[in-house]
Amino acid sequence: TLRAPSSLANPKFPNQANVEIRVQTRRIGRRMRSALLLGQYNTGLEVEGFPLVKSLFAIESYIMAASAEVLTLDKRAESHDGWTIVLPRGKRRSRKLPKIGSLEEQGGTVVSWTPSDTKSSEDRRSKLELKMVGCMKRVENSVFYQKFVEQMQTQQVMDHFHKVLEGSEQKKMQMVVYGIGSIESHETPRLQLSIALLIKREFSWIGDLQVFDPILSATECQVLEALGCTVLSVNEQGRRRATSPTLFFMPHCEAGLYNNLLKANWDVEAMNRVVLFGNSFQLYRQYASFKNLIVVDSNHILAVENITDEFVLSTVSEDYFAAFHDSSWHFFRPCLTTDLQVLDEK
Repeated sequence: TLRAPSSLANPKFPNQANVEIRVQTRRIGRRMRSALLLGQYNTGLEVEGFPLVKSLFAIESYIMAASAEVLTLDKRAESHDGWTIVLPRGKRRSRKLPKIGSLEEQGGTVVSWTPSDTKSSEDRRSKLELKMVGCMKRVENSVFYQKFVEQMQTQQVMDHFHKVLEGSEQKKMQMVVYGIGSIESHETPRLQLSIALLIKREFSWIGDLQVFDPILSATECQVLEALGCTVLSVNEQGRRRATSPTLFFMPHCEAGLYNNLLKANWDVEAMNRVVLFGNSFQLYRQYASFKNLIVVDSNHILAVENITDEFVLSTVSEDYFAAFHDSSWHFFRPCLTTDLQVLDEK
């Protein structure tokens, strides 16, 4: 729980001296900015105002640090520039993103994954299928989707897609969806998955669609497979090397997951096969530019600045804000090994 200082309270609502934003630790990376921006919006604060933006950057940096590293606190609550991190009570503990090394570092061991929630029923599957079908229809008929596709079809963006595909024996670009979240419990993951499924249908050059999130239930896996997706049986932690042209669809994932992906493809040949849709790398660089603020697990993200062509999502309407705000298409164009210099890891 993050509790805002009273200095940020909305004068229109004097009784709301504190704004509380609760974020599930497990999904902290991909949900936190949505929750924060929506929380600030609901209190009437200006999103463009520098003080608010600075506060958001500070909050996100603290949250990312807490989600990706062990955060040691001697007290139950610690204040940072007026914002208070309130730890869970009792024996409940936040779950951290596991620090899993590469397969080589693990002795080549591949750890299989199965859903923790194995309960399923025909009624539960049917309800989720209806939710997904309804969501896809709404998205397909929306102005947002129309603009999303139009941006992909612009000459500049399409040239980048073609460049990734050219020279490859593969005629299609596989799509890998990481960190989608629970499509049964939340609308935002359903919107994100709907976009992935619809653009696969829209563009003939997009091939097989693979999906993974460790929180997926058995029911969700069954519905995903019914929708034509392949659910991965291994938690790759984003460490997928692109051996063929690959579109990584990763809206609102944790910085560590993007960093793992870049690290796994950290050579000229592999980087030129990668297309990434996810959080804006430009924003990560802005976070890092603020004095004393740290974007945890971001050394590779910051290092690709000069070899990245980024196209910010052009239109995000209110209905799709939580699912796609601050998202971008990223294409990489390293020519020499010297283009891939990593900043020192702290």
